[in-house]
Amino acid sequence: MMDSRVKIETLAATKNPQTLIFKAAHQDYSPDFVYDESFPLTDSHYGELIIRNLLSGNRGHFGCFEHPSITLACGFIPHSVMQQIRTHRVGITFDCQSFRYTGTQVIDVANLKRPIEDVFYLRPVGWYTDRSGKKYEYTEGVRNNDKLDCLVASQTYALKIQHGMSEEHARSMLPFDYRQHFVMSVNVRSLMHLLDLRGKKDAQLECQWFSDLLFIQFEKWVPEIATWYKENRYGKARLSP
Repeated sequence: MMDSRVKIETLAATKNPQTLIFKAAHQDYSPDFVYDESFPLTDSHYGELIIRNLLSGNRGHFGCFEHPSITLACGFIPHSVMQQIRTHRVGITFDCQSFRYTGTQVIDVANLKRPIEDVFYLRPVGWYTDRSGKKYEYTEGVRNNDKLDCLVASQTYALKIQHGMSEEHARSMLPFDYRQHFVMSVNVRSLMHLLDLRGKKDAQLECQWFSDLLFIQFEKWVPEIATWYKENRYGKARLSP
């Protein structure tokens, strides 16, 4: 079950993105200046043409998909997920919340003013599999102990700050998977590549959640392309060039 706090929302996006992709591809073979040409059809219609001319039959030519971009607000993301997503910087720009400047939320946890799980991520209770395929159970009791560890770490952090330690020094005491917010701007090609990598079935569970939420925004923005992608690529680890 997906963590209810994790969310992705669109801050800004290129309007009529599929039309823009079509215009870029059209210029490759048009003798006329694309700026002076008329493109009176709907964005959905140009999306269908893109699928027919560029995507169907593994034709490739992904360069045209780099022109439109979308900017997303990603909230309450486990730090481990942020690290894995941020690894992919080609065609993607990030601005990530820094715990050097936002440690007051940890102090709020220490003082019982904020729920522990607003600041720290813990997996849901259930059965999991390790990297060797061995199953194990994450029980309610173990999870409650982990929550207590997060509280104690927060109190240690707060005490160090009170005694004058810098935030970047004190945060080394915190559990690894504190939650982070970040802003991400990405073009269509890089977005598909990111989904190829992090939406596959052997990706980290939380990265799969992230990919599912990312796909929702992708589908709202470029519905025809997203539909094609879901039917032909999503979860299949077919890396885009």
